[in-house]
Amino acid sequence: MSDNLHPSVREFKAFLQKHPKLVEEVRKNGRGFQEYYEKWALLGENDQFWDQFKQSETGKPVNRSKQGKAEIMDRLLQMSENIDLDKLQKQVDNVNSTISTVQGLIGQFQSDKDAPQRPFRNDNLFSAFKD
Repeated sequence: MSDNLHPSVREFKAFLQKHPKLVEEVRKNGRGFQEYYEKWALLGENDQFWDQFKQSETGKPVNRSKQGKAEIMDRLLQMSENIDLDKLQKQVDNVNSTISTVQGLIGQFQSDKDAPQRPFRNDNLFSAFKD
């Protein structure tokens, strides 16, 4: 029966044998293989998307996240070198000032709310029209 399969389907089946975690994922989430077959056809076998499903020869998953973390740290260091600390300090001061202003306004509204209010008396409402 596997002789009747399209060559690309046979290749995908071989790909699945190299990526047992992908089979586990499909069984776990119940989406089906069609979605992953389409991604495989579009992205190809060597795309980084598949790294999360690979296993090394030792049976452990391939971990490329260490490389990614190192790249992120390098990028953060490069970005930090370009930061102007004086501008950053001014921005922090502006934010602090804005927060203080908002806190003051909230305090004023709360104190107005807590103040006792006079009850409304309507007996004097039409006193000007009395005979």
